[in-house]
Amino acid sequence: MPEAITQGVRIHVLHQYQEPISDPLEGEFVFSYRVRIENGSREDYRLISRHWTITDSTGRRQRINGDGVRGIQPRIATGDTHEYASWCRVGTEMGKMGGYYLMERERDGDRIRIWIPEFQLVAPMVLN
Repeated sequence: MPEAITQGVRIHVLHQYQEPISDPLEGEFVFSYRVRIENGSREDYRLISRHWTITDSTGRRQRINGDGVRGIQPRIATGDTHEYASWCRVGTEMGKMGGYYLMERERDGDRIRIWIPEFQLVAPMVLN
């Protein structure tokens, strides 16, 4: 499971190819992912925005930016976790994803980037 730690905040990502809703003949490869954010720091944070880069095997990039995650800007206190699930569509059998969250420290309003580990997106038929 890919993970990254930035200033005590740990990001875990679990991802999976979604064969039932993918359409390889049309160049649509769908992957789901679940992210767990663990605040192991001594600070309370609010997740302000997400910034993803999705790259397919031809080098084509999609940049996904938005407020919060899944429509909310969760507060993640010291020792707490926040989990959510989402998905992405890639135009080739292989690709990769990674990025960062912009988090605001509640104590003073400072904003920091919390890195999301890069992970490989591979449709199982490529492995045969």
